Amino acid sequence: MYFLGIGIILLAMKYMEFGPVAAWPWWLVLSPFGLAVAWWAWADASGYTKRKAMEKENDRKQARIDKNRESLGIQTKKRR
Repeated sequence: MYFLGIGIILLAMKYMEFGPVAAWPWWLVLSPFGLAVAWWAWADASGYTKRKAMEKENDRKQARIDKNRESLGIQTKKRR
C-alpha cells in the first residue's frame, strides 16, 4: 500500500510539474506501481496474505472467547 501512495504522489507531482520530480523520467515516476505489483505477487505466492488474514481472524476469535468468559465470570487463561 505504501508503494501505491508514493506512486500517486509522484505521479501528481510529475503531472503538475512540481519540484524536482518534474525533471525525472517517466519510468522513474511510475516505478512504485511496478514495485506494488511485484509485492502483491510475492505476498500472494508466498502465502503472506493468507497467513496475516488467519492471524487476524484467530485474534478476533480469541478476543470474542475472552469477552464471553469474562461476562460469564469465568477466569480466562493467560496466554504465554
